Amino acid sequence: MWDYIFVHTSLTRLALFHQELVMVHQSEVSCFSFLFRRKASTGNKHVVEIDEEVSSVSNCTLYTYKELRVATDDFSLANKIGEGGFGSVYKGKLRNGNVAAIKVLSAESRQGVREFLTEINVISDIEHEYLVKLFGCCVEGNHRILVYGYLENNSLAQTLLGGGHSSIHFDWKARVNICVGVAHGLAFLHEEVRPHIIHRDIKASNILLDKHLNAKIADFGLAKLIPANMTHVSTRVAGTLGYLAPEYAIRGQVTRKSDIYSFGVLLLEIVSGRTNTNTQLPVEEQYLLERQVLLLQTWQLHERNELVILVDTALDGKFDAEEACRFLKIGLLCTQDVPKLRPSMSTVLRMLKGEVYVNDKKITKPGLITDFMDLKVRGDSKEKPSTGNTSYTVSSGSDRMDSTTTTSGNTTIATMTSVDLYDHSD
Repeated sequence: MWDYIFVHTSLTRLALFHQELVMVHQSEVSCFSFLFRRKASTGNKHVVEIDEEVSSVSNCTLYTYKELRVATDDFSLANKIGEGGFGSVYKGKLRNGNVAAIKVLSAESRQGVREFLTEINVISDIEHEYLVKLFGCCVEGNHRILVYGYLENNSLAQTLLGGGHSSIHFDWKARVNICVGVAHGLAFLHEEVRPHIIHRDIKASNILLDKHLNAKIADFGLAKLIPANMTHVSTRVAGTLGYLAPEYAIRGQVTRKSDIYSFGVLLLEIVSGRTNTNTQLPVEEQYLLERQVLLLQTWQLHERNELVILVDTALDGKFDAEEACRFLKIGLLCTQDVPKLRPSMSTVLRMLKGEVYVNDKKITKPGLITDFMDLKVRGDSKEKPSTGNTSYTVSSGSDRMDSTTTTSGNTTIATMTSVDLYDHSD
């Protein structure tokens, strides 16, 4: 009987509390109460779990779907500024006058709800000069939308590496500032934030540029929080071909050294003005033929002491040759085959600034995914994965922030059993 009274009383209190929440005017409702009412009124367990997670985010403005429709003129094509594997990005003007980049998660997106919530939790607590600012989000019905500060000059992928489709001129000083800026942002994520954060998808299309060509690291949807007492996390591979560290692509082990590898590739791209992969080829051919072309060529030129040949001809010879070669050597240091040989991001930053000597005698061969005999591209192959293994899907790297629609293919790479959770290479 006492159990019945206790349960009845608890249910009554809960009902009264719910009734009080319903009476709150919608414009004054908080993120928590809004989500609590949604949670109480839905029978969908999955949505309940999502709402509970979002309600725990304290530094995030919750926008209504209607508000974002108004901001983007009903998500008009004229306001569409990009499209990738996650969905579409629109330029919009919020009620407070702020111009925003509104990122809509598509139903078919590879970036699922878990990644969406990770992005909210990670960015809502972090502010830094070289990280994209998150204004808030919309989690209403099936809509999953992130609202960022708008950056005028799109991404490196669309501008510097966009194949001549941009009118922006990147002189040597601008490239140096971008490299140093990205290094600052990554060093902050890796070493100053607690717990440490691994981005997991550093690439040209995730480096956005403001009106002064200052770099901002974007898209934390793949970020992974690393507890202080762990050196790596075994996880499904989610990244972009051409930027993936071999140990991550093959074994699913992600450490800060994985990000450093990706940064090294990006560094080579910025100095050379070329992409590491040929994105005009079919995805399976990109993977088979690329052998990370730029990375491999950089290594070969380094061995011949001819790195200066790789510097972007668009600079018309107006650059510091010694500094450019130093940057290329740093790129090679970051992409070495053995993860523990790669420098930390704080050391990379100091090298870029000329505060730490770059010993090119210590540069060893870069890690190439295609050097692993166990790696195969599953195209028309009918081979079945062995029991107990995990299939890793990665993006092709063709998704770019663009004013036109760009599709992004998937390539499923060979499977391997997950290895130890702890590793001392980082």
